[in-house]
Amino acid sequence: MAVNAIYVLNLQGKVIISRNYRGDLSNDVAKKFSSMLLDEEAIRPIMHDGELTYMHVSHENLYLLAVTQNNSNVAMIFHFMYKLIDVFTEYFKEVEEESIRDNFTVVHELLDEVMDFGYPQITEPKVLQGYILQEASQLNKPVMVKWGGSMRMNTRPEGISYRKNEIFLDVVEEVHLLMAANGAVLRSEVQGAIKVRCCLSGMPDIQLALDDKARFQSSHQVIRNPHAPVEDLCFHQAVRLDRFNTDRVISLTPPDGAFELMGYRVHQNIKPLILVESIVESHKGSRVEYVVKARSNFKERTTAENVIISIPVPSDVDTPQFKTSIGTVMYAPEQNLVLWTIKHFQGGKEYQMKAHFGLQTISAEEIKFRPVSVQFRIPNFSISGIRVRYLKVEERSGYSALTWVRYATQSGSYQIKSK
Repeated sequence: MAVNAIYVLNLQGKVIISRNYRGDLSNDVAKKFSSMLLDEEAIRPIMHDGELTYMHVSHENLYLLAVTQNNSNVAMIFHFMYKLIDVFTEYFKEVEEESIRDNFTVVHELLDEVMDFGYPQITEPKVLQGYILQEASQLNKPVMVKWGGSMRMNTRPEGISYRKNEIFLDVVEEVHLLMAANGAVLRSEVQGAIKVRCCLSGMPDIQLALDDKARFQSSHQVIRNPHAPVEDLCFHQAVRLDRFNTDRVISLTPPDGAFELMGYRVHQNIKPLILVESIVESHKGSRVEYVVKARSNFKERTTAENVIISIPVPSDVDTPQFKTSIGTVMYAPEQNLVLWTIKHFQGGKEYQMKAHFGLQTISAEEIKFRPVSVQFRIPNFSISGIRVRYLKVEERSGYSALTWVRYATQSGSYQIKSK
């Protein structure tokens, strides 16, 4: 039963992650399945398109799709897909779109281990845990309302009073990226949140409008506009959804203190902000050298802060030697990592770091190249382009409130494979 490729898709038919085991299928294969989803009468567990056979199962808000060109054992393929769901459940507890996206690297490694060149290998979670050491994060659902729902609650008590009335709004975006050693982006996504700290007296009403460039799409609708950049909207339970559906204004009587007003995702046109090229060279005499180049991919007037590039190294290297054009470098033996820290990384710049190690018992040929991870924070920057057009506060007593809006983009799971 040779399977050519496995795809995990959301209910709109968008590919979240895939593995082309034989490398002989084009990107149009998944698009064809997405078009099939639009015809509810035609969709069946097994479908054919020319020489290709599509087999899928649904679970929560996901489709698991297997595509084959051969005369394969269909029952065995379906058995494999259900076993794969069991594996995901063992790792993530809740198997749905958010948990797959939050554990993209783990899912990618699982797909590599459970099947080899289209043939099932290991589907026992306990055995897989011996090969995949990275920890998975389990889904922790917030108390939010999906756009399209109708629940709204008053979460603010009477009698709140402040000497100085202020409201602080932070647009915080996390960039999740996995890049191949050749520079191809395997996965990119932005998870955004609008966070509020409310220090307002009485029973105020706030109104917030985002810029006209932000186009929104309800999470339960079938995608017919492929250019909609902002998806999977989740609002705080106090938001008046009918008002947003009418004129795209977010209005509510806010709870006191800190809360998350809105969450969202952006999947399209996400460029890597910091590019890292890591080359590992082995030498005779049990020595290994790492040459790491880092380049910022944003404008010069923007600066990333507290950039930490983590380069994995073998467990028993010794005699570290470092040379860098900027920042500081340290060896963390308890983590088997080299940590290159750049406090201020200006846009349009490129820097280089070299690390030399001796090897005690591991030969250079046995070195496994794990991905390089990058941490950063860019203040006053929104990678999605979302901007707050206005933020208004109205209260029956007529006081004037100060409004503050800040933006920040930071790394989530940001990894680049080594050469």
